Amino acid sequence: MQFIDLKTQQLRIRDDLERRITALLDHGQYILGPEVTEMEERLAEYAGVAHCVSVASGTDALLLALMALEIGPGDEVITTPFSFIATAEVIGLVGATPVFVDIDPVTYNLDPSNLAAAITERTRAIMPVGLFGLCADMDSINEIADEHGLPVIEDAAQSFGATYKGRRSCGLSTIGCTSFFPAKPLGCYGDGGACFTNDETIATRLRELRNHGQDAPYHHARLGINGRMDGIQAAVILAKLAIFDEEVEDRARIGARYSALLADADCVTPYVPSDYTSVYAQYTLQVDDRGRVREALQQAGIPTAVYYPITLDQQPALAGRSRVSGSLAVAHGLQDRVFSLPMHPYLDEETQDRIVAVLRQAL
Repeated sequence: MQFIDLKTQQLRIRDDLERRITALLDHGQYILGPEVTEMEERLAEYAGVAHCVSVASGTDALLLALMALEIGPGDEVITTPFSFIATAEVIGLVGATPVFVDIDPVTYNLDPSNLAAAITERTRAIMPVGLFGLCADMDSINEIADEHGLPVIEDAAQSFGATYKGRRSCGLSTIGCTSFFPAKPLGCYGDGGACFTNDETIATRLRELRNHGQDAPYHHARLGINGRMDGIQAAVILAKLAIFDEEVEDRARIGARYSALLADADCVTPYVPSDYTSVYAQYTLQVDDRGRVREALQQAGIPTAVYYPITLDQQPALAGRSRVSGSLAVAHGLQDRVFSLPMHPYLDEETQDRIVAVLRQAL
């Protein structure tokens, strides 16, 4: 059994995929070629923003967003401790300090009620994460940010394709950032990512920064990085975009079916507010005895995963380089209770029923 099934998807798009890759091989523009331009235009339209700037990875997207906002040493960025290391790693890489606030116990995303107490004269940005495919409470976060004149960077590495009150993830704040890592809801066949914004000045900076700070041939207006997305990865994304809406619907259906089948089981299923949709990048449960439950599933040949067993404030790499605001009791409690079941658009009902049957017996 596959935790994420990319093979079935590839068979479905294989003809379009091969056609696009062949075209790229024929024209030979492997870096910032026509596939990248087309992909950026289509993704910007999808997210409902003026600009999409593709980059080499989701991590680069976050890093370049901070660089475009000129955040650096002495600055603080408020974020969640319950995420992948990249969220806080990039803050440290620009010389700033990640400030961790606790998360909402229901959505697992940054709790806006904790923001005001964390803001200081050094705060330069807020970086919420759309964890497991569900957007954070962006209106509340943006309102607090606006009161303090702060930009908001949406880490949408797991939530691209989700909606929040009728708007799409990556079109909800100053800059939206996503990842096209192969396991993401919209993934390429390597590393890739993108930044989204309505601010033309920020978009220009992002385009320069991803290309060594270059604003004209061999003229470098600012220090940048080699953060360009390969044309071949853009070709993959274009092929996948043709079926992405259908896959997003399938993810929602499969996620809702999991929750219905487990409604009376001794576990906590994902919560999706009525005016949100989730892309279920992961289908994540809470249980009391995670190790025993996962072992039972493993014995039955059912793969599972834990995101994230160590919160970011406890990571050795960030020791002495981060700050905690208030209690992180919710995040610390969840790190021992959550785990994820197989989830992808091609999960059939027979397989899903088997997973649920074994899980219910283990519970």
